[in-house]
Amino acid sequence: MPWDIFVIFFVLGVIVPWRGRAKMRQILAKPRVESAERLSLYASTIAFQWVAVVIAGWRGWAHGFTSLELGLVVSDWAAIAALSVLGTVLIVVLQWLNLRRMGRSASRFRAPLQAVAERILPQSRMELIPFFALAVTAGVCEEFLYRGFAMAAFLRCGLPAWIAVVASSLLFGLAHLYQGKSGLAATTILGLLFGATRIVVVSLIPVICWHIGVDMIAGVAGPKYLIIKPDNGD
Repeated sequence: MPWDIFVIFFVLGVIVPWRGRAKMRQILAKPRVESAERLSLYASTIAFQWVAVVIAGWRGWAHGFTSLELGLVVSDWAAIAALSVLGTVLIVVLQWLNLRRMGRSASRFRAPLQAVAERILPQSRMELIPFFALAVTAGVCEEFLYRGFAMAAFLRCGLPAWIAVVASSLLFGLAHLYQGKSGLAATTILGLLFGATRIVVVSLIPVICWHIGVDMIAGVAGPKYLIIKPDNGD
């Protein structure tokens, strides 16, 4: 594996999880996070992800990665559009139901999830629009990085497709380690689904749409079900 590709994997597999975990510890140590801080977090994350995509894309193309290898082609627009729409609807419904279930649950996983939700999820309409921009960025950038670039690099190393799916999913899960062990497990499983789909249909478009849907619903349903509203006496 070329040294620059290895460095990108080191950033994705070590630096990103470490930095995300450290940042979340800082955030959770605060009794509350103000709106300006959340907006700053959204903006910095958007900027970082697009810079990461530019660098990964630049080095990938420099090493001859093709659009086909990176999942940037569409052979059947009708089939891809149908899979994108139907899959997004299904995954959005499942995400909504899961967040509602977690909001009503007495599980030990609810408290840490609630703590994260209270600090980083949007809590006003002013915050929701930037959060949606973050959701779109995460859908496009993370799918390119993990299901496009990473899987292409693993396949170029001669690894079987199933190992490329598992390895990229583990990297994807580690990137969400800031959400705790449950977040790591959930995103790794989601990564397996996304990775398998990307192998079958080749194009990244369906998984980009699904990813955006998951994150947008988190921004809408997460505050509704996971954040305890103060009692106003009504």
